[in-house]
Amino acid sequence: MRGRQKNRRWLCTLRPDGSPHTTPVWFAHLRDRWWISVGARSVKARNAAADPRVSLALQDADAPVVAQGRVTVHHGDFPPDVVAAFQERYDYDIRVPFERQGQDRALMEVGVTRWLLSGTAQ
Repeated sequence: MRGRQKNRRWLCTLRPDGSPHTTPVWFAHLRDRWWISVGARSVKARNAAADPRVSLALQDADAPVVAQGRVTVHHGDFPPDVVAAFQERYDYDIRVPFERQGQDRALMEVGVTRWLLSGTAQ
């Protein structure tokens, strides 16, 4: 089953009123970037398109990690290595539209601007 034993990240985007929108996401980490597959019309994608500031958190009791950064939302033409990473990690093709929601996928590319590691700001 996809994602069952894999760590998930929590993504926080900013709503138009500035309040946080936090959701669990599946991700790949390649080329010093975090990649997140989302619905093209999802709240996450709309928020990120309006305000690219985001944070990602991995809940881990021993070594929690938070990354703050800026996101670029890609529509189509996803990098082949990112597509392959999602296929290997979660056994699904991020290019295939969400059937039940009737929407295409988008790919969020997060470049980290600040790390918060185990409670220590960097």
